[in-house]
Amino acid sequence: MLKKVEAVVLKTIDYGETNKVITLYTKEAGKVAVIAKGAKKPSSRFSAITQPFVYGTFLYYQGQGLGSLSQGEAIASFKLLQSDVLVSAYASYIVELVEKLTEEKKVYMFLFDWLVLSLRQLNDGIDPEVLARIMDMKMLTIAGAKPELDCCASCKSTERDPVAFSISFAGFLCTRCRAEDERAYPVSLQLAKLLRLFYYVEIQRLGRISVKPETKNKVKTIIHHYYDDYVGVQLKTRRFLEQIEKLDANAFRLDK
Repeated sequence: MLKKVEAVVLKTIDYGETNKVITLYTKEAGKVAVIAKGAKKPSSRFSAITQPFVYGTFLYYQGQGLGSLSQGEAIASFKLLQSDVLVSAYASYIVELVEKLTEEKKVYMFLFDWLVLSLRQLNDGIDPEVLARIMDMKMLTIAGAKPELDCCASCKSTERDPVAFSISFAGFLCTRCRAEDERAYPVSLQLAKLLRLFYYVEIQRLGRISVKPETKNKVKTIIHHYYDDYVGVQLKTRRFLEQIEKLDANAFRLDK
């Protein structure tokens, strides 16, 4: 059966001497893998369409087992994502997050739009770390691990402002319940609002949000700790980004 889908290329794997297996996240069918025969050849008509981050329309034959790519046409190739190392690293993080947390051939509401919009925003120069944290927060629902962001995770009160984020309680704690988890991360009201914003914001309305580096680091620490405890995925791109951050920190110390 021939299927035509709108999709983003999540990853590619070499298969034999000339072929590639590409993993697509499709609007119509969720995550699917198809073989692109001859795609490793420079002259292949599939060479450009099977690059990471490409957003396009794909026609493939689905029989028993692995599908076979028949045609593909790019809607957008996001050139900045291909040319800027740091932006490319964050784009890779986002697509790996989607690839790791989704099941084969299962459609998740809004996810395709989140993915395309985040790549567009990255390509348009929006802060890549902010976009990565937004996708972190949004993917928690898909992972079945949404934290409590709308009330105290312990007493369920909505009347008192959050003063801490507890990994153990999976959400914010109010002033009365703060002592229940001595290891909870202290949060200001501004930081709590930012975490809520990252979860609820519509990506197309994001604009050029400005977040201080120290605030981004606090958000990242909380989210990564939460992922480690409740989701447990191991992302190669997360380790790569951490290495880049260490290199930047070392360069800063050398400049001093």
